[in-house]
Parts: sequence; C-alpha cells; structure tokens
Amino acid sequence: MTGRESNRIKDAEKKRVLDAAARQRRVRKALEALEQDNFHDDPHADLVMSKKLPKFQDSVKNAKEKKGKRKGAEYFRAKYRKNFQQLLEEDKQKPNYESAAAPAPNKPVRHFCAVCGNFSQYSCTACGTRYCRVKCLRTHQDTRCLKWTA
Repeated sequence: MTGRESNRIKDAEKKRVLDAAARQRRVRKALEALEQDNFHDDPHADLVMSKKLPKFQDSVKNAKEKKGKRKGAEYFRAKYRKNFQQLLEEDKQKPNYESAAAPAPNKPVRHFCAVCGNFSQYSCTACGTRYCRVKCLRTHQDTRCLKWTA
C-alpha cells in the first residue's frame, strides 16, 4: 500500500536544477534577445521642418543683441585654458562616477518578489528567481520562469 504523493514533489523531481553559471547564461541570453527585439532606428530621423513654422529664435537673438554683445564660450576657453595635469588635479577634487563609493551596508541584502515586488523569502528551484507566496510562484512558473525562455 503506497501513500499519497504530492504533485509538487513529482514536478520538482522532473525539473532540472541549474547552477549559478547556467542561470547567468540564461539571463544574459534573455537580455540579449530583448535588446535585439527593442533595437530600431529613430523614426524621426528623416523628418524635415516646415518653412512655414514661426521662428521663435529670432526674437530671442534680437533681445540679446539689444542688451549688448556677450562674451562667448571661446573667449572663456582661451582665457582660462588648462593643461592636462591641471585638469586631472581638478577632476580628483570633484566627486565623479568612478570616485563615488559607499561603505558596505551593515544590514543584510533585501530580496524582492519578481512578480509583485513585495519582500520575498523563497526562490524558484529551476531558475533562482525570488517569489513571496504560492500565488506568485504559480504566476512565475506559468509565465516567467527561465526554463521557458532558454
């Protein structure tokens, strides 16, 4: 006499569990496919402006000419020219993308559900995506699990 078996356990045995490298490959392939689908040329690149449109820039130029001639960017570029070493020193003083750093967090990393965005405690056995409850797991398995995109 055999006991009742869980369908969830049967399904879990059928699924292939992926290691971290295989998961990363699948994620990369999915992102590349998305990039390829989303790539397109600018639809507005060949638009020609109509000659009948009013030119608002003319009124702005006339207003500037009335105030007096201002010194342009070339004047200041020539007056305050810096050599490469000065530019490097100035760049070190200002925070930028490469120099910005935050200390390591004191608290553990928070994980969020890939379906609804709530805090998650569980992860999919097939692809490692995080989920928060059984309803989100079912949605993930039906529509988003990486096993279907490979």
